[in-house]
Amino acid sequence: MEFTLEPIGQVESPLTERHQAPRQGDEGAPESWLVFGEHVREGLRDLREGMDVLVFTWLDRADRKTLVVHPRGDATRPPQGVFSTRSPDRPNPIGLHRVRIAAVEGLRMRVRDLEALDGTPVLDVKPVIGGAAER
Repeated sequence: MEFTLEPIGQVESPLTERHQAPRQGDEGAPESWLVFGEHVREGLRDLREGMDVLVFTWLDRADRKTLVVHPRGDATRPPQGVFSTRSPDRPNPIGLHRVRIAAVEGLRMRVRDLEALDGTPVLDVKPVIGGAAER
């Protein structure tokens, strides 16, 4: 089975090298921009400042052959299989980021807590949902 993922946008971030990025967005990531293509404009129309959303990215600089890592890159910790870690290195390097929308300006969305590097492709955006009453 084969399928194709089509990016809907990309990240604009001051983070350009992997060593600059925090391990998780809430560990000091700078504000970044998500820049979307015109073809998804209608899908963005209800996103607002203050909302928490999940951003799915393609970690295009990941090592797709890695299956075992030291968690958080800490060699003093025992190796673990990548599927029990948040390592960006994995066979299908899909990034999952919970961010807060700081501003929406047309096809650009400023977000907080995004540790993705500049130029990272954005695959999807989904709202964070609460209890059953909010769905």
